[in-house]
Amino acid sequence: MTATDLDPQQSQTLALRVAEACAALPTGADVPALVAAIGSLLPGLEVRHALSRGGWHRLGGVVDRDGARIAEHIASWAEALGGGDIDSLMAQIDGQDYCATRLNGQTHYLVAATGPAARDFIQIEIEELQEVLDHSLNEPDWFPDSIADFVDPMDLPHLEPQPVGPARLVFRRLLPINALLDSTDASPRLTRFLADWDRSSAGETSIFCEHWVLAIREYRDQEGDDHRSAKPVAIAAAQAPALPDGEVARGAQLANQIHGFDRVLGYPFAWYFHMLTNPKVSHQLAEAVHADLMGAYDYLPVRDLKVLRDWYNQPYGA
Repeated sequence: MTATDLDPQQSQTLALRVAEACAALPTGADVPALVAAIGSLLPGLEVRHALSRGGWHRLGGVVDRDGARIAEHIASWAEALGGGDIDSLMAQIDGQDYCATRLNGQTHYLVAATGPAARDFIQIEIEELQEVLDHSLNEPDWFPDSIADFVDPMDLPHLEPQPVGPARLVFRRLLPINALLDSTDASPRLTRFLADWDRSSAGETSIFCEHWVLAIREYRDQEGDDHRSAKPVAIAAAQAPALPDGEVARGAQLANQIHGFDRVLGYPFAWYFHMLTNPKVSHQLAEAVHADLMGAYDYLPVRDLKVLRDWYNQPYGA
């Protein structure tokens, strides 16, 4: 597939092929192998690993102390075994040396630019899951109040997180960003953020998805309809120098500060986009730059000044 805009059927077909490619990778396959496998499905486009984000986990299954599998999913197993009754469940597992597991995860973000605009890219998310021991299900003097408390207790001691089998790569999501921006879920702030990129010197010299990905959150509203929200995440956030979170310098010192930030990040006007997405950075930064440029200083290109002036007249954050 080489089309810059995938229709829903093409997206679904490609997502299925990416899922199959992940499942076919050998145990222990690394990110370069993952990129190569998915890149072969998108001839004419360069698939790149943009970012990996970890530090999250999900409920796992149930194993015994020898590692034998009792259940893949602890919640459905507990509900079925106890018939929804915690007393019945605890009686059924009495004397069994069972352990709950958790899935430690990290998400690998892969991107492929499909055109010149900030919104012209495909984002693919692959989860790397490692199942580990979490806690014993037969702790002395522990009696949960409910099935929910049994499945995800708040106050039980954790076991040493020994791996339960090898880590595996699992397809999570394939999303043409153009489709997201054209949907009813499109956020006006995100739309403006991407439009600011295209109008600025950043868009003139750099490809958006080489510096940013979108963190997608799926949720269901009160009417039962499914939705998606998206927030820009800087790929090089960990390497970014500090920007002011309060009082801001003025004049040459401020100019040197923001230009130094841009040099580290590798593209112009980077400070502006990081200010929009980092709640720790005060909007006083943009206000100070704007005041300088309305006065005696001239250290931004005209196109960036226009973006900054629009923000000053109607501030927003992404």
